[in-house]
Amino acid sequence: MAMTVSPQEDFAARLAASVQNGSFARLTLGKPRGGDPTLQKILIRPVTLKSGPHLSFVWRHDTRDITKNLPPVEALRDIGRLIGTQFHSAHLATTQQGVQLEFNKKGEPRLHLGRSVAPFPDTAHDRAKPRLLSADAQDWLQQLGVTNPAGLVREGMADKHRQIHKFTEILSHLVEDAPLPDDRPVEITDMGCGKGYLTFATHDFFDRVWQRPARVCGVEARPELVTLCNRIAHDTGRPKLSFISGTIQEAELPAPDVLIALHACDTATDDAIVRGIKHDTALIVVAPCCQKELRPQLTAAPVLAPALRHGIFQERHAEFVTDALRALLLEWAGYETKVFEFISTEHTAKNLMIAATRRPGIARDEAAATKVRELAAFYGIKTQALARQLGFTF
Repeated sequence: MAMTVSPQEDFAARLAASVQNGSFARLTLGKPRGGDPTLQKILIRPVTLKSGPHLSFVWRHDTRDITKNLPPVEALRDIGRLIGTQFHSAHLATTQQGVQLEFNKKGEPRLHLGRSVAPFPDTAHDRAKPRLLSADAQDWLQQLGVTNPAGLVREGMADKHRQIHKFTEILSHLVEDAPLPDDRPVEITDMGCGKGYLTFATHDFFDRVWQRPARVCGVEARPELVTLCNRIAHDTGRPKLSFISGTIQEAELPAPDVLIALHACDTATDDAIVRGIKHDTALIVVAPCCQKELRPQLTAAPVLAPALRHGIFQERHAEFVTDALRALLLEWAGYETKVFEFISTEHTAKNLMIAATRRPGIARDEAAATKVRELAAFYGIKTQALARQLGFTF
């Protein structure tokens, strides 16, 4: 009788084979469980040292990276101990096939097969840090007024230039864990894209850096900005980048795999999140702005009443409660969420970012529903835009 191989054993065999036959490109271990709360993930790639082939481990923390290099046999042994215990997600990329191992909340593993990556990885140990925007991004940066013809950042645009590159760096990490399609171009929508700075950056990251087939569409209510951005996309040779007029709620678009909405005012952020959830969008990235809706409802516990009589504290509590409810509602809807600082408050006060990654096969989480209701009850919240649109009742 043939023995049944578990998904975890299958994954381990595929990983070992890729290291042995030279097709291994990279491995990402995510969804850390327990241990150091600052640990985000481990990134593993092949390197060639003077002593021979090794696997380089980068332990990525919130504020620092720790790197160590191990011989293949020792590295595979360590990876085997980490998967399913400290890490509940493993994404293997090889030049022959992509393999994803995910553990659900019961600790049950599931294996998903995807496409290969190309070309063969650079295994030089002291390789230069890859550029997150290719050199030809300079053409649209110049036309959008961020840089001058000499490629220097214009006066007053330093914060915008920094924001563009920071967003691209964040996006490059987020897409590693997102279940994006392998059999067709990735559909990406930037809601309320304004002048399109980050829409152009997103296009160039996918198309010219990551070299992943993608169609990127910016949605903007102001027709003059849509016309400007479409002209620049055409003039700079970006046929897979387009802009359309419309609102977050009404724009007609294909179902997005990646949905971005940065600094959409008040409940417009909720409108964007709802579109993403309803389409099972793989990755939702929002940076909320002007969280006004809940402020009139705040009737927190008596212990907070003396503080909340001050307008500034009331405003900050309204922002906190709004975005905390959004993150919890996303978890209830089957997403894994991260909330973090987008860019320093030195550059913008609206610096919070919520990133939500769809976890295939995960149903709505009733434990998260309880957390939503408890938080809403503590602050006296009776209704909220995202909850209403999702049919969630407090």
